[in-house]
Amino acid sequence: MRKVINLVLILITLVLTYWLYTSVREPIAFHSERDKRKDAVINSLKKIQIAQDVYRMVTGKYASNFDTLASVIKNGKIEIVKLEADPSDPTNQDKFVKSVSYKAAIDSITSIYGRSINLDSLRYVPFAEGKTFDIDADTLTHQNTLVNVVQVGTRYKEFMGEFASPAYQKYDKYYDPEKLIKFGDMNSPNTNGNW
Repeated sequence: MRKVINLVLILITLVLTYWLYTSVREPIAFHSERDKRKDAVINSLKKIQIAQDVYRMVTGKYASNFDTLASVIKNGKIEIVKLEADPSDPTNQDKFVKSVSYKAAIDSITSIYGRSINLDSLRYVPFAEGKTFDIDADTLTHQNTLVNVVQVGTRYKEFMGEFASPAYQKYDKYYDPEKLIKFGDMNSPNTNGNW
């Protein structure tokens, strides 16, 4: 009888040890994976944000799809305007000579990143198995002025994999798999990120 009681106690101890281990491991794994995946998505969004800024320098507006964004950056040119004092009249500071030159948009992207990037892969959300970022661009009237607006983003559930369930809110009260991680806003001329 004593052996049976000892065996039952050992089994209960093993079950409780396993339960304690999993209850500590799961929140650590969730936080680690969330941070890793979120950082990768933010890095991708920052690249798209810079690409949109370069696109706007070429066209004067934002791209509403990734095909156009990549095509214009690969083939477009940025106008560089230089104003210099008129060399024929150095005493008059009100006269300027305007010179215009052009720089390939792809060179601007390369110099910003310090290396070339694959523009065709910008559309893909990291860890999302081929899903793409939602992208939208338009114009709106803001303070009696027509302005360009853009928004690019995705929902947490798209890239969180096995952690896309609302059940993981028990480890982070601010975690919401339906929450949009994005930059820009279709209702105001703002290109800031919400991360």
